[in-house]
Amino acid sequence: MDIRGIDLNLLIAFDALFHERSVTRAAGRLRITQPALSGMLKRLRRAFSDQLFVRTSHGVLPTPRAEALAAPVKDLLQAAQSLITPETFDPAHSDTTITLCGSDYVQHAIMRPLIHEIRKIAPGIRVSMVPRPAVGLPDALARGEIDVCLGTRELAVPDLPSRKLYRDRYVCVARKQHPVRTKRIPTKRLCSFDHVLVSPTGGSFRGPIDDVLAALDCERRVAVVVPTFHVLFDILGSDDFIAFVPERLARHRTGELQMLEVEFDTPTIEIVASWHPRVANDARHKWLRELLVKASYDPRGTAFRRR
Repeated sequence: MDIRGIDLNLLIAFDALFHERSVTRAAGRLRITQPALSGMLKRLRRAFSDQLFVRTSHGVLPTPRAEALAAPVKDLLQAAQSLITPETFDPAHSDTTITLCGSDYVQHAIMRPLIHEIRKIAPGIRVSMVPRPAVGLPDALARGEIDVCLGTRELAVPDLPSRKLYRDRYVCVARKQHPVRTKRIPTKRLCSFDHVLVSPTGGSFRGPIDDVLAALDCERRVAVVVPTFHVLFDILGSDDFIAFVPERLARHRTGELQMLEVEFDTPTIEIVASWHPRVANDARHKWLRELLVKASYDPRGTAFRRR
């Protein structure tokens, strides 16, 4: 017998007949007519070369061949049903590993609230945060080596689906012992001090603030470039530098740093999550994306107003 000749509906009819032991009840269960079910039984008999069910005064009785087929047919139908049943994900009982990539800033801004949420609702899940690869990010996402990439909208891969997580803005900070003596600093005076800048990819002495200053016919002196905000804050705390940093990071440094008001609007930062299209409908991945949105929520918000 060639399996290509078996209609799945025939196996469904077989299962109904085996459990109901009645053509009438089986037809009602399948919501078809008795003649239609009788026709399906004829086809089953031809396919298996056996009577399968013998009529009696009380219904039908399965033959030994039918009894031998009952369990495998049930398993096959359950397996087929699982193929079309929407996938579910139970984070509370999962021991999966989540791998995220992102810049030093994103790690500082998102990891703490994300880990808090995961430990609260999915304690068995492990989380790995890795730097964004310099090359090959789409391939790493396609292979499942990275689940989600977190970063600015400008650096998101255009062909990948993405979702906005939050917006931030740059604020001006310096150590509290800095010689600047006014809360609102004029632009010319701002540019007279040495600045420190984060350049994750290395070497650039120019950032978004420099474009804003250039439009005002001003230029600052970036004296130090570092790869991470961790190093930047160490330098700020030990010397008289000025820096522009994301507000979410500055909030955690109010004990050691002062925030200075400037005369111009600072650039905003939009952080997005990006993933590969192949996991767009994956239950585990959809749960992770929703969790990232929740962990990124900031009840204090960010005021994008002119200073």
